[in-house]
Parts: sequence; C-alpha cells; structure tokens
Amino acid sequence: MRHRVRGRKLSRTESHRKALLKALAVSLFKYKRIKTTLAKAKEARSFAETLITKARRNSLHSRRQVISALQDKNAANELFSEIVQKVGDRPGGYTRVVKLGNRKGDAADMAILELVDYNEVMRAKEEEKKEQKEVKKGKKKEKEKAPEVEEAKVIEKEAVEEKPRKKERKKKKDEESSDEKSKKGRKKKKEE
Repeated sequence: MRHRVRGRKLSRTESHRKALLKALAVSLFKYKRIKTTLAKAKEARSFAETLITKARRNSLHSRRQVISALQDKNAANELFSEIVQKVGDRPGGYTRVVKLGNRKGDAADMAILELVDYNEVMRAKEEEKKEQKEVKKGKKKEKEKAPEVEEAKVIEKEAVEEKPRKKERKKKKDEESSDEKSKKGRKKKKEE
C-alpha cells in the first residue's frame, strides 16, 4: 500500500533525485522558465514553491534554509531580491506547468515550468529576438538586391598619345621585331 508515500521517484536514488530537484529549482530561479519532462516539472514545481514560500518570510533563518536547500548563493539572492518582490501578494501558485507534447527521440511528455509573474518579461525577450531577426533579414535582402547602377556618361577626350601599358608595349615590340626579321629575310632573298 502507498499510504502517505508522496512524490515521484523518477528512477533515481534519493541523493540523485534531491540533486536533480535542486538543479531544476536553481535553473528556474535564474532563467524564470525551463523546459523539461512533465514528471520532473511537476516535482520541481512543489520543491520550488516551498522555497518561494520560505523566501517570502525574508528572515535570516529562512534565508539560510533556502541557501542550504539550493546550494547556490546567486540563485538564492535572485530569489530574495527579485522574485519575492514580484510574487509578494500572491497567496500561492507561483509556478505554472505548460504541457508541450511528446519528445521526438523517446516520446517522453515534455513541459515548460515557468514563474507565473514573469510571463511579460519572457514575452518582451521573445519580441526583442523577433525584432532582431527581422532586422537581420532586412539587411540580407538589401545585400541580395543588386545595386542600381547609373549609366556612365561618356566624355570625349582629345586624342592624346599616352604611353602604352606594359603588355601593349611587349606586343608592339614583338610586332616590330617580327617585322624587322621579315624585312631582313626579304632583303636577303632579293640579294641572292
């Protein structure tokens, strides 16, 4: 019988399961939204909500309890400074689990675990990313378009003899030398 047996084992030992929940909670407090399997999200939700409730008391004792539970001072500071102020009036239900469907590789049920009051923050970040992508696409389109070339205006120049370029010089020298050789050959034939 399962009387008073609470929680999921998640196919892990007790120490591994505790470490997993700590890691998920730390990620949740740092990034405000995480993507994981449905079972892990439901377990991490209860773990994270108890920590947020303790943090709302904002006493030295509760601060020490949260730090010992998370084993990460940065995440605990973020929880006490930002998250508690945002969540302050809410009586509970600080997180939300949104089902995503099955993962392609092993068909595991996937879900997003997010802090409820940070929904606007996440939308703002997503909108910024979309705007940046649109700007990049606009730049690419400009590069792909061939620049409009105006027709060149023809300016007549006076006939001035300029020095021929090196290649042209060589060609002229070759022509002159071949002409001289042919003339010498003709003279010799005439003399004979």
